[in-house]
Amino acid sequence: QSVRVSATALIHYQRNRYSVPAELAHQVISLRVYPWELVLVAENEEVARHRRCFDRHQTIYEWQHYVGVLQRKPGALRNGAPFTEMPERLKTLQRYLLRHEGGDRVMAQVLAAVVSEGLEPVLVAVELALESGNISGEHVLNVLARLQSPLLPQAPVETSLTLAEEPQANVHRYDHLRSPVPEEVNDVQ
Repeated sequence: QSVRVSATALIHYQRNRYSVPAELAHQVISLRVYPWELVLVAENEEVARHRRCFDRHQTIYEWQHYVGVLQRKPGALRNGAPFTEMPERLKTLQRYLLRHEGGDRVMAQVLAAVVSEGLEPVLVAVELALESGNISGEHVLNVLARLQSPLLPQAPVETSLTLAEEPQANVHRYDHLRSPVPEEVNDVQ
């Protein structure tokens, strides 16, 4: 059956509300009802799938449906009902980041990476950042980038060049840098 998506990206079915991606707000989409689940389809593509709720007056959120809203309104993260359903690792990061000024914007950037990179890699990056003790959004995104493109092992380079003289580890040549500056040089400056 056809259903209209509300301004808050929810559809109504049998006195319950189910979330859909926020980009579909105010649109009419198709609802396919099965005994144990609901499938929501827009333009012949599945956009959401929910376990069917037989209680009344319940709201079933999928927090990932609202990540796009955070790009425009990062403050929605503080009191947004959908974000109470996030995995515990993300909630821990959120609690830490929201203590600092601009933390909601940083957390919105981390959650935006879930859309582009997937949930599991972001969770791994968050866990590694939390374990390191260096908790920041930049660190999480850096770890995520390193996980997505690991360094390739360097193959030895074959060359016909040979060293005529082996380099010497001689740190004493830097001792002259520690010597006091002559008076003539100080007068020039």
